[in-house]
Amino acid sequence: MPQDIRVTIFEDNYLLRDSYYQLVNGTPGFTCVGSYDSAKDLVFKIKLSKPDVILMDIDMPGIDGIEAAGIVKRDFPDIHVIMQTVFEDDDKIFAAILAGASGYILKKTPPAKMLDAIADVCAGGAPMTPIIAGKVLKLFRKGVKPLSNPRETELNVRQHEILECIVAGMSYKMIADKLFISLDTVRYHVKNIYDILQIHSKYELFKKHGK
Repeated sequence: MPQDIRVTIFEDNYLLRDSYYQLVNGTPGFTCVGSYDSAKDLVFKIKLSKPDVILMDIDMPGIDGIEAAGIVKRDFPDIHVIMQTVFEDDDKIFAAILAGASGYILKKTPPAKMLDAIADVCAGGAPMTPIIAGKVLKLFRKGVKPLSNPRETELNVRQHEILECIVAGMSYKMIADKLFISLDTVRYHVKNIYDILQIHSKYELFKKHGK
């Protein structure tokens, strides 16, 4: 029998944090293994709770969600981080994705869809909305300098097609039908797009600091 998905919550709003805790723990297939009001002592809290997925508030006092996502990506690369935010078009979301987040959900997301997003990232998916897809396309249209292996840092034709479809408001299922590929293939490409973004971001950071 498959194990429950282990979820750790970082949210400074007590009522929200408690509602997420109740939702996760009250749903078969999910277990809340940690619930915290800040990212202080982040590494210790993650080692203590051992999550598969972290629900991370993007705006927290002290260490914010963007910085925390980067720490998780660096120290716990197998753990998925889903950002929680109020506004979909916040530039902080894109910064969090560049830092290593696997995707994001709005705080007003219906409970069932929130659980779907958690399960999706564990299955190798990566949620992406039209606004984020538009930001990705804009970034790559500006041109980014490749690393020693350009294949690792460039979007291919199929990934461009998928981004254009997401910008147009198409669901992953609609994209799969339009491009004659499977739903899993769409998810695979979106996950790779996130990976490419994060490789670029890391490269730019190293270049900025002369590393």
